[in-house]
Amino acid sequence: MNNKELLLMVESISNEKNISKEDVFKSLEEALEIATKKRNKIDVKIKIDRKSGEITTFRRWLVVEDGENFVDDDGTEFNPELHIYLKDSNGVEIGDFIFEPIENEQFGRIAAQIAKQVIIQKVREAENIVVVDDYSKQLGQVINATVKRVDRGNVYVDIGGVDGIIYKFDLIPNESIRKNDRLRAYIKDVKLTPRKAQIILSRTTPEMMIKLFEMEVPEISEGVIEIMGGSRDPGLRSKLSVKTKDRRIDPIGSCIGMRGARVQAVSNELNGERIDVILWDQDPAQFVINAITPAKVSSIVVDEENKIMDITVEDDQLALAIGRGGQNVKLASRLTGWGLNVISVSESNEKQNVENKKISSKLAKQLDIDSEVANVLINEGFKNIDSVLDADPKTLENIAEFDEKTIVELQERASDAKLVQAMEDAETYKLLMNVQGVDEDLAKALINAEIATIDDLAQLSTYELLDIKKIDNDLASSIIMAARKHEKWFN
Repeated sequence: MNNKELLLMVESISNEKNISKEDVFKSLEEALEIATKKRNKIDVKIKIDRKSGEITTFRRWLVVEDGENFVDDDGTEFNPELHIYLKDSNGVEIGDFIFEPIENEQFGRIAAQIAKQVIIQKVREAENIVVVDDYSKQLGQVINATVKRVDRGNVYVDIGGVDGIIYKFDLIPNESIRKNDRLRAYIKDVKLTPRKAQIILSRTTPEMMIKLFEMEVPEISEGVIEIMGGSRDPGLRSKLSVKTKDRRIDPIGSCIGMRGARVQAVSNELNGERIDVILWDQDPAQFVINAITPAKVSSIVVDEENKIMDITVEDDQLALAIGRGGQNVKLASRLTGWGLNVISVSESNEKQNVENKKISSKLAKQLDIDSEVANVLINEGFKNIDSVLDADPKTLENIAEFDEKTIVELQERASDAKLVQAMEDAETYKLLMNVQGVDEDLAKALINAEIATIDDLAQLSTYELLDIKKIDNDLASSIIMAARKHEKWFN
């Protein structure tokens, strides 16, 4: 092959494989180097002139430290065909090479075959790098693909001449896919493996649903409507939260479209998945109320510290709020980022009655009053000794059953009870701190939850302790085991 033919070959490979000429030249140089080394057992460096195509071969020796015990990184001992001692290097530093021009090798059939294989491999590697670079820029996009084959539940697809794969766990359950089917998929990951570039796709991520809406709803791509998040139970049901920057536009109606055309187009692409489009709200409680749709919420209690909300609905709305298999509340929880507990009004009332009885009993005991007086205080909003002690006497006077003398006595009893409680809490705090793993914050949380003894702590389950204070699961388990060991449960 003359120089002109070599340049034409490089240009042809570059155009055909969509890789740079420089990468082809480097691959060719490396292939010729490998073939020369294998034939002559020497180390060489080959350069190809990018303009003329002229090939120049240099033999080279690695400069190493003086001494007889040299072993290179590959475990090769000193070899005069490959190495040269520093003392003989004419000033070249250790780790550098000494070069000497030699005649280009005239390759025989076997050497030429080796060079060809290396060239093919290097070109393939360069091609894969180009594919990875191109598709890495498209991460997070939805693309069209044609099914090539289905094997062991995984779907292999063609993406414009590039192979992609949808693993079975990234496929919509019960979706029927056959060879030559055309479908859309979300680019989830791009990897460069030793053999080829791997484009990993998905049809189950919430991001795919979001991208499909961006493609179907012009107001979203124009920035008038903003998608705030999405959650999916692939193939069954999804929730999408949206808001608008223009109050004149209905974001939900825009996403649904005329006669449901837009949302139906997305649903069809997702194998008939039912999609709830809801209005995002900056108030977390209102956002949760919107997300639990189509159920209507009667009341909601927010626990900001643990990021949990207790939602109360009418009895006939309970099944709707929870959904089949807990689907509705699960999707709402994922969408909002809050833990959601849904109960019926009757269950809530029953729970409240039990809680009120517990509070009434405790307050009656602390103030040394009967349950009727305690219930009167609770009904007026005074549910603990702190609220009674801190109350304005004039506010208490508005309670028909209380006179001035009764109020003074109640507040004196509340003051005494507060002192007793503080002493008991200090003793309990000191006691609980003896349990390995219990720190100051946890001890205070346990006291607030009326865990007064180590035995009370020992009787908790891991889940009950986590309800009191959000800590690591393993730590919670070890604390309970330490408390049980302290109480000699295992003797």
